[in-house]
Amino acid sequence: MSIHITTQDVYDTYKDSLKLEWLLDVDKTKQVLGSEDRKLVPRPNLIGYLNLIRPNRIQVLGATETQYLESLEPDIAEDTFKQLFSAKPSLIIFACDTKPSPQFQQKAQATNTPLLYSPLTANRIIEVIGFFLRSILSDKETLHGVFMEVMGLGVLITGTSGVGKSELALELLSRGHRLIADDAPEFFQASPDIIHGRCPRLLSNFIEVRGLGILNVSAMFGHNAILTEKQLSLIVKLEADDDIKPDNPIERLGCTPQLHKVLDIDIPEVVLPIGPGRNMAVIIEAAVRNHALHLRGYNSAEDFIERQREMINKNNS
Repeated sequence: MSIHITTQDVYDTYKDSLKLEWLLDVDKTKQVLGSEDRKLVPRPNLIGYLNLIRPNRIQVLGATETQYLESLEPDIAEDTFKQLFSAKPSLIIFACDTKPSPQFQQKAQATNTPLLYSPLTANRIIEVIGFFLRSILSDKETLHGVFMEVMGLGVLITGTSGVGKSELALELLSRGHRLIADDAPEFFQASPDIIHGRCPRLLSNFIEVRGLGILNVSAMFGHNAILTEKQLSLIVKLEADDDIKPDNPIERLGCTPQLHKVLDIDIPEVVLPIGPGRNMAVIIEAAVRNHALHLRGYNSAEDFIERQREMINKNNS
């Protein structure tokens, strides 16, 4: 699928939140980054501060950068502008309530380079627009399952069709957790080691439950029951007892972490057997709490083994 993002797209998306204004609108359809550049994604030079060595596709000039350019001698300034515009930036944004000099505007006009202004800080602009570009242009993967926020962490509940993922999601919703996407959540690489997931627009707010059909979660549980996007922290795979192979039993202590690759990034995975009498919502909450402890450096299985080792050593002494 062809991806084509223009300076006009950036302006239309963030003109209100970033208070953007055109300083030099020479070409509203100038491309920022297209599908032919996907081999470059995700690279850190989509947007950034003024950089003449490794030019960014979108250059952001704050107070420091603007003062630097204004302090240059005329001949040095001429060479600097030549180097900047010869890199053919797709867009230049003046931040921190700064404005370009007349000479700068002339160079931009001559090279057909759009200029934008924002009173916000350069760091804020880079953070917001950078995330937007990465989320649109980065590689994506759609996984079958229900993506939810449980205990503040993004959890993907997977399993074979009919195993009860959506019913479990309903129970988690009734316990105050939030739905991000049902059936086909889309995941993308937000940074070199972070995966984010979101819901395709068509499926937003909806969940399918066998016997009930399509349900509008927002209408039933309120707007707070829906979250648009979240970092993927944990995968919970549901397996029926009959599907668990004898030669690959579930580990009792949980010492060996299981990982599942999403976009070539290892995501922790927990396999939970389902069966009569098991309160899966409570078990998933416990799995998420335990994962949160792992993130803080505590492993209960290792703690138990160490306690057992100390007792053995004490009895042998």
